[in-house]
Amino acid sequence: MDKEGTNTWRYAKAGAKVIVAISPEEVAIIKKTEMPLDSLDQMTALIKQEDLDIVFFEGFHRLIAKSADVPKIITAVDENGLKQTLEGTVEPILAIAGIVAQNSSSPTYGNIPIIKLPENGQKLVELVKKYLTQNKTA
Repeated sequence: MDKEGTNTWRYAKAGAKVIVAISPEEVAIIKKTEMPLDSLDQMTALIKQEDLDIVFFEGFHRLIAKSADVPKIITAVDENGLKQTLEGTVEPILAIAGIVAQNSSSPTYGNIPIIKLPENGQKLVELVKKYLTQNKTA
């Protein structure tokens, strides 16, 4: 995440547990952990206090693919990568996006909507909203 040679990288190498980088448009907080984060529960525990409505995890396919309680937006570079990613991935799958979507002439892959970003980003937002509305927990 942090690039070698930057000030924040040097702070981490010097032993800082939390590093904060601030610019006029953003704040980045890097928290170092004592152990590898290798479960979805560990990752969500770290951000629970943030009171977020939605969290997007990029990557972590190995941890999330078989979780039926995690809605997924699948990305891939090409159709072979898409097939490989979908193999063993359980529902819910909300959409397919990324390079494979940009190169597709079809609106769906099986029953999964293909969303070209950024031009159809609002459609993806609506799919996520619809899923969240239909799956609210009390």
